[in-house]
Amino acid sequence: MTADDITTGRLGSLSRFRRYDALALTALVWFLGKFLRYAFPPLFGQFETIYDVTRTDLGLAFTGLMLVYAAMQFPSGYIADRSGSVGVITVGGVVTGIGALSLVVDAPFAVLAGAMLLVGAGTGTYKTVAIELLSRIYPTETGRSLGVFDTVGSLAGVAAPAAVVAATSLPGVFGAPWRTLFLVGGLAALAIALAFLVRVPRHLEREPAATERDGSPQLREYVDLFRQPKFSAFVVVTILFSFVYNGLVAFLPLYLMGAGNLPSVTANLLFSGLFAVSLVQLVTGEASDRVGVLPLVVGTLTAATAGLVALVVLSGTAGAIGLGATVIVLGVGAHGYRPVRGAYLVTVLPESIAKGSLGVVRTLLVAAGAVGPAAVGYLSDVRGFRVAFGVLAVILCIATVITVILWVID
Repeated sequence: MTADDITTGRLGSLSRFRRYDALALTALVWFLGKFLRYAFPPLFGQFETIYDVTRTDLGLAFTGLMLVYAAMQFPSGYIADRSGSVGVITVGGVVTGIGALSLVVDAPFAVLAGAMLLVGAGTGTYKTVAIELLSRIYPTETGRSLGVFDTVGSLAGVAAPAAVVAATSLPGVFGAPWRTLFLVGGLAALAIALAFLVRVPRHLEREPAATERDGSPQLREYVDLFRQPKFSAFVVVTILFSFVYNGLVAFLPLYLMGAGNLPSVTANLLFSGLFAVSLVQLVTGEASDRVGVLPLVVGTLTAATAGLVALVVLSGTAGAIGLGATVIVLGVGAHGYRPVRGAYLVTVLPESIAKGSLGVVRTLLVAAGAVGPAAVGYLSDVRGFRVAFGVLAVILCIATVITVILWVID
């Protein structure tokens, strides 16, 4: 190999780094936001003792985080439509970092609850705006970029509990060891937000100010979108999927133990398997760029539906291997659906109001997702787990049928 070959290879690697640094930074912002959010539940046991509060108090604080997260979806998209995407995500990163850093020093429970609200508000600005941003930076690789984006975010759910275990086993810099975790996470969030602000605008043409556009987007423009049958039908699909997925995830281990007659260790291992297959998002995102988005939407939802139906039908008769196979099929379909859902939405939304429209859709699906666990919990109490999960399977079947109809008439 000659020196010229080495130089050419280095230049090629540098060029690829420059091409995908926006994707890497956007994914890291999302990872850190979800990491900090997922770091709270594993610490609830310690919070009970430290702050002398009940599980109800902690549950209300975390519900507040999720409600603020949901409430920020539309405003962040609307503001991004008017003033640009980069600034909105950067501000969200700063707010998230400040929320984490406010937990570094000892303070009353009200400060913890306030910090959780800040983390919810900051992370609520990310995904809605990031989906449209990545579709503009990588117009021919939208599926691939969203697949990477969602996969990196999913890994935060694996990393956060492990980091909590590691942090609590080490001496703390500011008293309680878990405070060190939020110190590092907060500083990382601020650093990534700064890098995002510096690097990402280089990939974009200048985003015009609202006064330079043909009028700022009006609220009625977002409402008018829902008068389009195909758009509204797909929004219904996203809402139904979010309701099913969140209800399923909240109670899958208990379902496997109760209806599936599996020991707790086996049930938790199968539950981990549901998330272990999230790497499929890289495959479905890439495939949607090549074969089209709607076929992948239909394929992934069909797989998720088949897995869930099989889980309900086979529970009580199949062993761990059979139920494990249904969970894997369910996970492949559910995780594979996420990036292609975003890719489809950005193809049907008008560019001038894309971010705000995504914000409306994500507000609806996050709200539906928040209701899912409560509904499944109630049904499982009054009718049993098999009935509750059977209802989820029926709802997912309806969502799949709607997507098939959309594909046929497209």
